[in-house]
Amino acid sequence: MVTFYTIARSVVKSVLMPLYRIEVRGIEHFPKEGGVLLCSNHIDNLDPPVVGITAPRPILFMAKEELFKVPVFGKMLANLNAFPVKRGASDREALRKGLKFLKEGKVLGLFPEGTRSKTGEIGEGMAGAGFFALRTDAQVVPCAIIGPYKMFRKVKVIYGPPIDMEELRSRKASAEETTAVIMSHIRRLKEEAY
Repeated sequence: MVTFYTIARSVVKSVLMPLYRIEVRGIEHFPKEGGVLLCSNHIDNLDPPVVGITAPRPILFMAKEELFKVPVFGKMLANLNAFPVKRGASDREALRKGLKFLKEGKVLGLFPEGTRSKTGEIGEGMAGAGFFALRTDAQVVPCAIIGPYKMFRKVKVIYGPPIDMEELRSRKASAEETTAVIMSHIRRLKEEAY
């Protein structure tokens, strides 16, 4: 079935792939089914569409609530599988939705840093990624985006193998510790790419 998401994905892919010479690695690691928590570093506003066009499955993204208040753009975001989250507070409704999507076997995309890195360095992640990883049996896939985004210069998107969460889940690790483990995997992907 053709949806707005699939049409938009094709259009955006046809523009961004050649413009930024996007190179994708590790796509074979991406689980073909079941819930997936996709965690990536965040260097630019283009990260969500770039992850959306390179991942092999449709992704649901949390996006800051303010974006949904922008006329036309907010409606478009909703049609692109995004849902609002209040930043700077524990948004129970957004957390419930995220858990529900993962339990339904969908892909939830997160940028654990919560905001773009101004230096391109990978920062500390917020506890939300750990929260979702610990409260579901979703596979956690790290992703590193290596830029910067400059026209006709290569941007790399690297997917790593799912992180083994068994030990963290069994000993009931904290969300903060779990997020730190996820961020360390993202950093390693970036380091290994150099």
